[in-house]
Amino acid sequence: MGVGVTTRPPSKVGNMLEQTFDRAGLREVYEKVLAGERLSFADGMRLYETPDLNAVGYLANLVRERWHGNQAYYVRNQHINYTNICTKACRFCSFYVRPQDPRAYCLTPEQVQEKIRRFLSLPLAEVHIVGGVNPKLPYEYYLDLVRAVKEVRPGVQVKAYTMIEIEQIARVGRKTVRETLLDLKAAGVEVLPGGGAEVFAERVHAELFPAKAGFTRWLEIARVAHEVGLFTNATLLYGHVEQPAEKVQHFLRLREVQDETGGFLAFLPLSWHPENTALSHLPGPTGVQDLREIAVARLMLDNFPHIKSFWVMNTPSLTQVALWYGVDDVDGSVLEYEITRDPETDTQQVLTQRQLVALIREAGREPVERDAVYNIYE
Repeated sequence: MGVGVTTRPPSKVGNMLEQTFDRAGLREVYEKVLAGERLSFADGMRLYETPDLNAVGYLANLVRERWHGNQAYYVRNQHINYTNICTKACRFCSFYVRPQDPRAYCLTPEQVQEKIRRFLSLPLAEVHIVGGVNPKLPYEYYLDLVRAVKEVRPGVQVKAYTMIEIEQIARVGRKTVRETLLDLKAAGVEVLPGGGAEVFAERVHAELFPAKAGFTRWLEIARVAHEVGLFTNATLLYGHVEQPAEKVQHFLRLREVQDETGGFLAFLPLSWHPENTALSHLPGPTGVQDLREIAVARLMLDNFPHIKSFWVMNTPSLTQVALWYGVDDVDGSVLEYEITRDPETDTQQVLTQRQLVALIREAGREPVERDAVYNIYE
């Protein structure tokens, strides 16, 4: 769990902190964090139930600084969403369309190369590829997409395909998940993103995304990816119908797999956006909830090296605050992202390297540029 433990504060300050955590109902959690001990399910519930968000943030920042000091990471990357056609019909999703919808698209490998060439003048470390589950796409398409990126940018690292997409690719290719992942790795995939996890709860699965694989399958595919030498990320989509106990259990399940494999690089708490979804009548998460989800994740996922704030969903300003609530990574330049925006009405969501560095420095942290697997650029 990180590097060492947090030094106990001087007695006067320590007494004040103990009183604060007593009032917040977090005294035992505070003692565990100071000692570097693992938090339990009950501890996780206390972190959600206490009204004192700043106390939770303080604890998360202790763990965050134990791992990374004052450093905050960013990457220069480009997102490619290769198709919006999807048959899973998740009720929380505003991105997918049916195959017959006039808005439907599916990029060819050549069209993906055109998108890559648009930014050849910019040094990029990572190309991030995800899309809908389109049953018409053949097995070779997914390999060709990766090869197409590597052909135009041979030095870039490809982060591609969620566990849900991997299941579909294996199915259409009539291959095992292991064979599929090895083929993708040979084509040039180096990291898998963590999307599609949603919430590891059967109740939420049945209510919001019954056509999509459940958490047992998601975790199984993650394990196999780690076994074949592919790092992955992990996520949790919050702010819809999930309950705190379900989120704490989500963390425990991820933590257990990480104990086994060590293959997760980062965790991303994803702030759900209700606009243009089947759940648009729900209010969606507030900034206060965003910060709590980030902080609780940092505290519960003691074996995850990185907690990331995806600024496209959380906004740059909240991401700056989150750097003091457990976040150590602000993601990257992004360049193109379609999943939570309307491409016709929303402005393009892009941050330059200069803006990323300024965002981090304005928050009082020290910017560090990384690649897709957290190698650091000097």
